[in-house]
Amino acid sequence: MLGERLKEQRLGKKLRQEDVATKIGIARTTYAMYEQNKREPDNETLQKLADFFDVQIDYLLGRTTDPSPSAQKDKPVNRAFLELPDDISEEEKEFLQAQLDLQLEIFRKLKEKNSKQ
Repeated sequence: MLGERLKEQRLGKKLRQEDVATKIGIARTTYAMYEQNKREPDNETLQKLADFFDVQIDYLLGRTTDPSPSAQKDKPVNRAFLELPDDISEEEKEFLQAQLDLQLEIFRKLKEKNSKQ
């Protein structure tokens, strides 16, 4: 999904891969691999791409269909995820996401239970 969204945004702005890569400070070949889904950007680069295209990271990742930027990145939880170390493994990312999902599910169930009382 990321590759398709990057390409869609780039073409929508009538830019070349080289243009985007230069603006965010990476090699054109690296950016091309992102568009081809052959490589994933680190958190910092993903944020630069979202900022450059003026869209949400979640939009680039296919988690939302709304490309408009939001104040979400200013919330502490979102900031914490954006500031994860670059050397964090995929396994660690998946673990953190699973923990967050679990906590969110627990919170929602508690909230629903409390609203019924």
